[in-house]
Amino acid sequence: MKTYGLLGKSLKHSFSKDYFEKKFEGQQKQYSNLELDSLDNIRERQEFRGLAGFNVTIPYKQEIIQYLDELTPAAKAIGAVNCVEIIEGRWIGHNTDFIGFRRTLLPLIENRVENALILGTGGASLAVAYVLKELGIRFFFVSRVPQNEQTCSYEQVTPLLLEKCKLIVNTTPVGQFPNIDEKPNLPYSSLTDQHVLYDLIYNPETTAFLQEGISRGTRYCNGRTMLEIQAEESYKIWNTLSE
Repeated sequence: MKTYGLLGKSLKHSFSKDYFEKKFEGQQKQYSNLELDSLDNIRERQEFRGLAGFNVTIPYKQEIIQYLDELTPAAKAIGAVNCVEIIEGRWIGHNTDFIGFRRTLLPLIENRVENALILGTGGASLAVAYVLKELGIRFFFVSRVPQNEQTCSYEQVTPLLLEKCKLIVNTTPVGQFPNIDEKPNLPYSSLTDQHVLYDLIYNPETTAFLQEGISRGTRYCNGRTMLEIQAEESYKIWNTLSE
């Protein structure tokens, strides 16, 4: 029996466990949630001994890197890992988030976006930034506590800035179940049908952030399909290993 899992801090509403349990039906494989308050001594912990691989979610996509033996080129370039394969005791970090984001973004933007805002600065935001760089789209991060010149505060997101940035990607958990009435602090009245809103949240299906865009005719997408694609890519990594 091969064992896989999801590493995170709070996984009560995790998509991955149900998804992979269905994928593993009829196979000698199982999938578990691995909730940790800290990554201290992670490689010595009992629940990680004998694992064949695991996914990584908030808030550990960046922190996990220091415990890995190797990174794929994409994971290294992005600076975040959401999938780990374990081969003969070696922990190898992958990033499949960017694959899911790129595939779902392209049909939405149709090469008509030049500038974008990325809400949040966590591990998922780095995968988004990697894709936007590949596509030649300029972007700014938006954070409650800006750390550098490429990051602005929510108070600095003015109607004029929204006029220039036609793509807005929410990578924060703001608006996620059960806090479904919450939304990032933006001047939503400046949105038009030329904007594209992308929310990495998938529960609820339509967040308050997306509802603001829908009411003004924007194109929009939630994170469900991206999540499914990155999970499928993780499965391919592990399945190739098992073969």
